[in-house]
Amino acid sequence: MTTRTLLVGCGRVGLRVGELLRADGGAPPAEVLGLRRDPSSLPEGFVPIAADLSAPLPSPLPAVDAMVITLAPSVAASYREPLAHLAAALPGIPSCTVFVSSTRVLEGYDASRPLTEADPARPRSDRARVLLEGEERARELFGAVVLRPAGIYGPGRDRLLRTVLEGRPVEHERHTNRIHEADLARAIVALLSMPDPPALLHASDGAPARLGEIVAHLAARLDVPVPPRAAPDPAAGTVLDATALHRLLGTLEVPDFRAGYDAMLRERPLSR
Repeated sequence: MTTRTLLVGCGRVGLRVGELLRADGGAPPAEVLGLRRDPSSLPEGFVPIAADLSAPLPSPLPAVDAMVITLAPSVAASYREPLAHLAAALPGIPSCTVFVSSTRVLEGYDASRPLTEADPARPRSDRARVLLEGEERARELFGAVVLRPAGIYGPGRDRLLRTVLEGRPVEHERHTNRIHEADLARAIVALLSMPDPPALLHASDGAPARLGEIVAHLAARLDVPVPPRAAPDPAAGTVLDATALHRLLGTLEVPDFRAGYDAMLRERPLSR
């Protein structure tokens, strides 16, 4: 296990990763550095680093053994400059870097067969193209392992629950994939721990489902009508093969959407 890890972005997923690293119990204890524009709200035990990667950093960053990059495309319209500024501020390349991207880069496929890590990216939207550019730059600059999560959900990520509660139309036939942020964080820590990690890993729970099946389940749990079908409803989306992730982690903490959303509703019930 690494002893000093820089979490670049350090949002919800980064915080979970940091807590796992700090709870590992290694000797010496893991040191977790959280880089944000405003790190004032980082939990106790995280070393705060205030930095805005949209411009060159005024002072060098500390040397680190490992790095996790979770910058979102909404923050970085292009990854080119932020990653270049990050590389310039580091005194050396970490021994392991994980760049968290998205399975959105596979959006050009359909659901006719499960997709694996062997399938090349096929972006269609500007957001997907930016993500793919970020993957390529992270490999060039840091030799990064690329982790592509499917739809991330977990406590505080209740957009779909609110959609059901408010009865807004959804595409019932859309094929969807997801990963609970607890298992995503576990995957990141596992990659940091491996002497020879894979170059690319998809993070999906391996339980793809049509969106209509999910909202029907949530509607039953919330005791509200099933949201109406959007028009058009073209059965878009993809199906992901999660064999590689299961090989890495074994049993997932949250194996499917039923387990994940039911736990969320038990912990924090939503009201109409």
